[in-house]
Amino acid sequence: MKKRIRLKGKLKTYLQSSLYLGILLALVNVCIFLIDVKAGLLLAAFLIFYFAIVCALLFYNRPIIMNELISFATQYGQIQRQLLRDLELPHALLDDAGKVIWTNKAFEEVIHKQKGYRKSITSLFPEITKDKLPGEQDHTELQLDYETRNFHAKMKKISLKEMIENSDIVQTMDYEGYLVALYLFDETALKFALQENDDQSLAVGLIYLDNYEEALDSVEEVRRSLLIALIDRKVNKYIAGIDGIIKKMEKDKYLVVMRKKSLKQLKEVRFDLLEDVKTVNIGNEMSVTLSIGIGLDGLTYSQNYEFARTSIDLALGRGGDQAVVKSPESITYYGGKSQQVEKNTRVKARVKAHALREIITGKDQVIVMGHRLTDVDSFGAGVGVYCIARALEKKAHIVINEASTSVKPLQDLFLNHPDYEDDMFLNSQQAIEMADDNTVLVVVDVNRPIITECPELLRICKTIVVLDHHRQGSDTIENATLSYVEPYASSACEMVAEILQYIGDGIKIKNNEADSLYAGIIIDTDNFVAKTGVRTFEAAAFLRRSGADVTRVRKLFREDYIEYKAKAEAVRHAEIYRGDYAISQCPNEGIESPTIVGAQAANELLDIKGIKASFVLTEYQDKIYISARSIDEVNVQIITERMGGGGHMNIAGAQMEGITVDQAIGTLKATLDTMIEEGDI
Repeated sequence: MKKRIRLKGKLKTYLQSSLYLGILLALVNVCIFLIDVKAGLLLAAFLIFYFAIVCALLFYNRPIIMNELISFATQYGQIQRQLLRDLELPHALLDDAGKVIWTNKAFEEVIHKQKGYRKSITSLFPEITKDKLPGEQDHTELQLDYETRNFHAKMKKISLKEMIENSDIVQTMDYEGYLVALYLFDETALKFALQENDDQSLAVGLIYLDNYEEALDSVEEVRRSLLIALIDRKVNKYIAGIDGIIKKMEKDKYLVVMRKKSLKQLKEVRFDLLEDVKTVNIGNEMSVTLSIGIGLDGLTYSQNYEFARTSIDLALGRGGDQAVVKSPESITYYGGKSQQVEKNTRVKARVKAHALREIITGKDQVIVMGHRLTDVDSFGAGVGVYCIARALEKKAHIVINEASTSVKPLQDLFLNHPDYEDDMFLNSQQAIEMADDNTVLVVVDVNRPIITECPELLRICKTIVVLDHHRQGSDTIENATLSYVEPYASSACEMVAEILQYIGDGIKIKNNEADSLYAGIIIDTDNFVAKTGVRTFEAAAFLRRSGADVTRVRKLFREDYIEYKAKAEAVRHAEIYRGDYAISQCPNEGIESPTIVGAQAANELLDIKGIKASFVLTEYQDKIYISARSIDEVNVQIITERMGGGGHMNIAGAQMEGITVDQAIGTLKATLDTMIEEGDI
């Protein structure tokens, strides 16, 4: 075999260089012969001796050189193999199906297997599935966790096509086989260092006392300072216990600075300070409640503070007694189990009324919009804003695409009435065509843009006013010129009725307008049973003085026999889940507005002893509508928020698409199970 091996390249040239020099010397010898024969003969003798020595050396050294080259190549391959075996970087070879065919020592130490392991790589690392192997791509990367260590895995494709084509023992056509080289880079220490750095990052918090003035008023004057001191001590001790810094900014406001690691402790105990502070009692009739807003993961400390401001606004807007944590990616809610505290003062309503007056006065026209599937409260509030615009001598329009059976009797009071224009009610397309820069858009009974009657108007109109009584979520109408959201209010009609009294002196509203506003309060309070406060009765009294008639309103809302029967069926077939939650489905056949019947059925289910919350699901227009109701033991808003909805603590709802009623019930039950296990309800 050695005889068949031929040298080539620079090594061959180097070994034959002495022969080339001999040829050059022969040419010189010819020239010497022409000059002097004796000198030529002498040089010729030397030349013969030179060639003899060179040929002998070449003949003798060639086998030795070939042996050394073959030996070096063999040893070089063994050295390479040993180096790969001893390489400190975990390394393995896989076939194209992901089966392990070779491993080095470092890899074997990681997986705690002996040499010769030949099973699928997925059995070791479940994250490396077949679709994660490099196929069309030349290489892939992913993160792996194995036991207590973290790895960054790199996989590179090694084609075998060229090797097969040059093989003397294997022959195939269009072979596309390959191996996969797997490298594991241990990032455990790096991740630990990054996690430690992240844990030490700054989180900013704001703590507000929700009912500071009301709690002080409920205790005798000589003990008020003691109540304040006890609250301060409890809050300060709690924050100090998590290695945080707290500073009292105002009589009912605190600024908190803590590490992100400390925030994780608060999340684990689900901000038990919210419940702990309620235990402060020195004779006060009303328990003190807190709202907490925390911002973290911002690019700067000031951005974290802005996140905290947004969080505390959300917490207060949702009724207080809860914590809101905001980061650039998400907003998380904790608590929110207490009833909202009604404010007896109407100063805020007066301030908002004057602001609304200024806004409407400066524009040409007003467009009023509620939520999709307009209900009585949304309609009544819209009529109330229409009255405000008329009192300020501005033209107003109400956007309604489709009137439900509950709204139609009220709308008929205005249609074809000589005192009202034909364009009092518009559909979405007409409103879009009419809206311009000199239009005020007033959104009533909703603060989520996605469920408004016409979301496009929010982009067209530059001046937006929001009047709503639902608790705010993370998805709110942005850039509102005026936002008046009061979660403790019973209805949007109550809020508008209050504003009406401050718009102008001696404002007059007609009987049908007063009926519409009064009907909204009646429906949303379930005949003054749910969410009714002092200001609710004051608003109702104003409307009664303005001409609202209880008998007329009651006759407007007498139920159809089929709808009454459907409501009874929903109550009859209700399932009592986990002993506390009534879940049922409302029939929709032959019913024009089954969602309203479902909401009424949910109210009826609360009259059953032991029921903490009721949920009635209705299929309508290819969607599943969930009506959720409770009295005071369960916050149904946080339940429906988990399913993409929202609302009040006692009255909430959600909409689901692309699933059946049975699947929606399964989702609802799973949500209840999860929240009960986590302690949210």
